[in-house]
Amino acid sequence: MSDLPRKAMTRTARLAALPLGIAGRATLGLGKRIGGRSAEVVTAELQQATADQLFKVLGELKGGAMKFGQVLSVFEAALPEEVAGPYRAALTKLQDAAPPMPAASVHAVLAERLGKDWRSDFRSFDDRPAAAASIGQVHRAVWQDGRPVAVKVQYPGAGEALLSDLGQLSRVAWLVGPLIPGLDIKPLITELRERICEELDYALEAEAQRVHAKEFAGDPDITVPDVVAQADQVLVTEWLGGTPLAEVISAGSQAERNRAGHLLAHFLFAGPARTGLLHADPHPGNFRLLKDDGPIEGWRLGVMDFGTVDRLPAGLPRPIGDALRMALADDAVGVLDMLRTEGFVKPTIQLDPDAVLDYLRPIIEPAVVDRFHFTRAWMRAQAARIADPRSPAYNLGKQLNLPPDYLLIHRVTLSTIGVLCQLGAEAPFRTEMRDWLPGFAAAE
Repeated sequence: MSDLPRKAMTRTARLAALPLGIAGRATLGLGKRIGGRSAEVVTAELQQATADQLFKVLGELKGGAMKFGQVLSVFEAALPEEVAGPYRAALTKLQDAAPPMPAASVHAVLAERLGKDWRSDFRSFDDRPAAAASIGQVHRAVWQDGRPVAVKVQYPGAGEALLSDLGQLSRVAWLVGPLIPGLDIKPLITELRERICEELDYALEAEAQRVHAKEFAGDPDITVPDVVAQADQVLVTEWLGGTPLAEVISAGSQAERNRAGHLLAHFLFAGPARTGLLHADPHPGNFRLLKDDGPIEGWRLGVMDFGTVDRLPAGLPRPIGDALRMALADDAVGVLDMLRTEGFVKPTIQLDPDAVLDYLRPIIEPAVVDRFHFTRAWMRAQAARIADPRSPAYNLGKQLNLPPDYLLIHRVTLSTIGVLCQLGAEAPFRTEMRDWLPGFAAAE
């Protein structure tokens, strides 16, 4: 039997218990307030308890529930501070940790995929997982040629679990949606479902990782570990050390945060331009800051997990750069025409060009200056502006459309900006767009 809770009724019951548990705590909290406890203290207790239950269930279920939690974690910077505080620690836990699969189950998978004599492929193999994520866990080992390697083993039943969890999560999306203004949870879940098959296919992941490793071999800024071996649901890659980005977020100096932020922005734009692929899972658990000897300007960004990519043979679409360039030049009519041509504005919708430009100006602030300071406060302000029904931006935003071709690009960009805000990094976003984003350089 799989180590994942595979039975649909069991998994559904756990997810269905979330709203019931939250409702029960709310009733208990009301009683405490009636009893004289302050609303602030009770609310904080309820938020912490809700976070503990929500992410305990997501982590135990792994599968789609945990994948959803990982994706959601990068939007933490958009939460109001009074909500973000209790949730921050629980969100971070999902980025690179989960209850592990027993060693016996790991051995069984390796024997099935690599052969009964799988141990002869390794000089040593650590049964303790170095990391456990949404659909698999990673073990540290030494390959037969002496190279330190990471052995990624997919959980048995992961595909079934992913589909089941995401189907159930779509029914309780209302629990999470109100926490993050401006983020529509259901389309996010739908898009995640569409990516499941790719992420479960380790052969596709190995192919994407090889392309990146070859392109960035010897690069002064980006490091991608090469693929050593791949067989069905097992992937062996070179080991990537360094400091997890989550640690830089929680305890890094401002200089470290700035360097990590610069490299993250660089990879966002340079990656698709150089490889024709967009790394589509930019949560902090997939990045490492490699603190090489020498000045901090020489430190590199290590990138892992290429299970989800968007294939962009020509790099990021030129209309993105064109629209940004025109917005910076205050060409409101040109921006609206471009948005309409690309399907962001449906033919039947009539909008005022100046209103559209006013809607975009705060969002494109990172493209205005040479170095932009990404902060939680800035992201919260953007989210609140778009989600406030009293704001003109709210009504205009509801009239815009997100074409399918741009859905993943939009999520990856927004997620990366979310991580930059978690870092509190000051980064040359405009410079990276000028160097790598088609159509934008004409703005210089």
